[in-house]
Amino acid sequence: MAKETILYDVDDIEEKVILVGVDFEHDGMDVHSCLDELEELANTAGAVSVGRIIQKRPRIHPGYYLGSGKVEEIKTMVNALDATGIICDDELSPAQLRNLEKMVGTKIMDRTMVILDIFAARASSREGKIQVELAQLKYRLSRLSGLGSTMSRLGGGIGTRGPGEKKLEVDRRYIKDRISELRGYLEEIRTHRSLLRTQRDKKGTPIVSLVGYTNAGKSTILNSLTSAGVLEEDKLFATLDTTTRVVELPAGSKILLTDTVGFIQKLSHHLVEAFKATLEELKFADILLHVVDASNPNCGEHMEVVYKTLKDLGCENKPVITIFNKMDKDIELPLPIDEHCTSNVKICAKNSEDLQILLGNIEVLLKSFRQSINILIPYSEGNLLPLIHGKCEIISEKHTGEGVMIEAFVSDETKSRLQKYVICE
Repeated sequence: MAKETILYDVDDIEEKVILVGVDFEHDGMDVHSCLDELEELANTAGAVSVGRIIQKRPRIHPGYYLGSGKVEEIKTMVNALDATGIICDDELSPAQLRNLEKMVGTKIMDRTMVILDIFAARASSREGKIQVELAQLKYRLSRLSGLGSTMSRLGGGIGTRGPGEKKLEVDRRYIKDRISELRGYLEEIRTHRSLLRTQRDKKGTPIVSLVGYTNAGKSTILNSLTSAGVLEEDKLFATLDTTTRVVELPAGSKILLTDTVGFIQKLSHHLVEAFKATLEELKFADILLHVVDASNPNCGEHMEVVYKTLKDLGCENKPVITIFNKMDKDIELPLPIDEHCTSNVKICAKNSEDLQILLGNIEVLLKSFRQSINILIPYSEGNLLPLIHGKCEIISEKHTGEGVMIEAFVSDETKSRLQKYVICE
């Protein structure tokens, strides 16, 4: 019997944290916007930011993340502000975790730990819980010697949600065995998804996936088009589990529209690897809808993060429609130029007219993948009609003395199957 993934939670404790970042020279990343985002992550996880410390460095200090003098400054700030922990904007090594905790004398967290904590709180499906547990265990396995008191569940707060051990001394062998078990479950999920894809392929319904930076409005678009009831919140990672719904296009054909977990900068490889079973579905999408929060002043950088993540997933060559969302808010013009997309639309996700324009763009792009043919299906071959109606966009259909005459847009694969019934092109 499969062992159930149990996500533990603790009483809500308002943690007061200090945000810490490194301003790397010549890396092109704005450390202040990174810490703004880290503050949003901390707030989503239930913490309150009470201060910030930034140090300009050519690279991260291998032992302390920051220089030892700056660490002493953090210690002073922790005592002055009565902070309960610090959050570093980059993923820390076991040695950095251990050394910082020893020097500062308080709870040490990093960006990945905060994201994992949010994911543990958001996961609701069995698949989501398994993926979160796998990511957390892999993260902890590589840091058993460095996490120190952060691993304890007695204190509560960030890092204590999710699949948990009831003692600090975690059995490394148990974790490895559990990771192997979870990978087996995810392989079963991949097999199940493969069977579902095979069934979808037989029906020929195009698959369109919503992708984008976290909190760009993907779930709002899905809900507005389908009444899916997916959670909408003005918070990072409001949606974790994948949702798919049928959407009808203006001309009557249908698509499968899928919502996916949002991307974020400095996304840990633990998270990408653990959620591969979900994210690999993007490889099988016919079109990607790249949702961009046009009201966010850093939307250009967010777009770059999305395309980098898509490349890492092997989806960089997919046709893309870029959706500049939240156009009803204050927008800084001009909007970024997206050189990767086939077309772009500017919408407010809850405006029905804007959504019809979006659906029209999807329809036009899908038609560009197809070609128009005229076929005559003999009445003796009537069993082909469900296939044609399922896989093709019918332009006209007429019953004649010899059979059913149809003009339709078809894919290359469907045209090949119907070739002997083509009467003119």
